[in-house]
Amino acid sequence: MATALPSGDQWTIRHDDHEAVIVQVGGGLRTYRADGRDVIFGYPEDAKSDAGRGHLLMPWPNRIRDGKYTFAGKDQQLALTEPARSNASHGLVRWADWSVVQHDSDAIVVEHLLRPQPGWDWTLRLQVAYTLSALGLMVTPAATNLSDTPAPFGYGVHPYLTAGEDTVDELTLTLPGSRTITVDERLLPIGSAAVEGTPYDFRAGRAIGTTQLDHCYADLTSNNGRWVISLDHGGTRTTLWADATRFPYAQAFTGDTLPPGRVRRTGVALEPMTCPADAFNNGEGLLTLEPGQTWTGSWGISPG
Repeated sequence: MATALPSGDQWTIRHDDHEAVIVQVGGGLRTYRADGRDVIFGYPEDAKSDAGRGHLLMPWPNRIRDGKYTFAGKDQQLALTEPARSNASHGLVRWADWSVVQHDSDAIVVEHLLRPQPGWDWTLRLQVAYTLSALGLMVTPAATNLSDTPAPFGYGVHPYLTAGEDTVDELTLTLPGSRTITVDERLLPIGSAAVEGTPYDFRAGRAIGTTQLDHCYADLTSNNGRWVISLDHGGTRTTLWADATRFPYAQAFTGDTLPPGRVRRTGVALEPMTCPADAFNNGEGLLTLEPGQTWTGSWGISPG
């Protein structure tokens, strides 16, 4: 008797010695290997994603306070998917089924039609293109508003990058953000602070050591329109890049608040985002998609 995999269908793309697996459940990235090593800390085929590994975070990343927001004069109430903190967390598509629009040997486009539901009144066509090349993996999400009224929107993604370490303590992190969003005990924004003189300044690159990160960085320095974050370990480097105009924020998470076990401080979640937490309420970085409008942008991961 056939048994369905927890993450659904598995779709593989390859280019030379690069190989990535995208999954049906959530449309996310389960594994990425290049040059004979893991570039992301993924999860097994016979398991569901844990700790948000590879998840696509739409139509908002991070958290919404009490699951409540008001848009175009209407109050909305979302399900509290982070009940311990009374938040709606990481969007509506993490566990939804996605379908294949196009699948070539080195590229795939997956799609999900996000329909109206409690706390969400709009229909969005969501597509994500994954493309492998000699330079690494490029990911291009797109969101189109199919409704007849404007829709609020934010995007984020949750890959855990690795450079072959046993624990993130061993990694050197270079992250060009000069400001972090400060949060309360519910991980909701209460302000911002410069990183200068704090343990969270990684602009010049330094060992993570015992530093615990669950921080949203802003004011990211870019070159040629991209910002770049890198992890280094024993001569091995993994980098994450993103279009600086499309993704003005990046979350860094070392996994310390996760339950003890396989996932704790294994791989660093480095997350390109269009907005920080609670953007549906505070408006910081929030996008508004007009009827028929498409938002798109690109980010990627490189094994070097």
